[in-house]
Amino acid sequence: MSKLQIVIALYPGVTHLDFTGPHQVLSRLPNAEVAVASIGGQDIEAEGLTFSRLADLTAIDRCDVLCVPGGLGTTDAMQDEAFMAQIRRLGCQAKYLTSVCTGSLILAAAGFLKGKRAACHWAWRDLLIPFGAIVDDSRVARDGDIITGGGVTAGLDFAFVLMAELAGETLAKSVQLGLEYAPSPPFASGRPELASPEILAAVKARMEPFANGRREAVEAVAARLGAART
Repeated sequence: MSKLQIVIALYPGVTHLDFTGPHQVLSRLPNAEVAVASIGGQDIEAEGLTFSRLADLTAIDRCDVLCVPGGLGTTDAMQDEAFMAQIRRLGCQAKYLTSVCTGSLILAAAGFLKGKRAACHWAWRDLLIPFGAIVDDSRVARDGDIITGGGVTAGLDFAFVLMAELAGETLAKSVQLGLEYAPSPPFASGRPELASPEILAAVKARMEPFANGRREAVEAVAARLGAART
């Protein structure tokens, strides 16, 4: 039996926990190969860590699962035609299209989320709307064979949902136990509706410098995508 092919597509400015968390889980799938890939196999710097010896995204023929993580580099990635061409090529033949955090914006920009429910980081989920996606504020959202995780740490929940889909709940529960994944956060501040108004305002203020540029990029990409469909 051929191995299940899982591809995690990286780009400059990716958030490393968006993909290292899911990779930790999915690498324990039996009869599966998990390739972490970038254009040309280039090294990827992610918030102070450099990931090297990556697979060449352009050289991967096909995959069963395509996973796109998020990060501050999402804005540039969705405007990078070379990268997006590979996302479209692999995504068109993948059985499962998946993402973590703002990786769903990349799937949307590739034209895969029109009319589909999708999750995203809480601060950016409204940017799915110009692409015709249906915003879902769940930690993990599923619409058919599209499985998307919310912001950053939701990637772990997403990975276990995907593992259960691919290999059954028994394995997923066993791996969860092996990794001692039993979240008990020290503060009730992990979602905007839980955080205090002061904390929420401070975090929004830190994100504000990126907001306008990202929104403009999303609107431009969404307009081109719409024009291409007509």
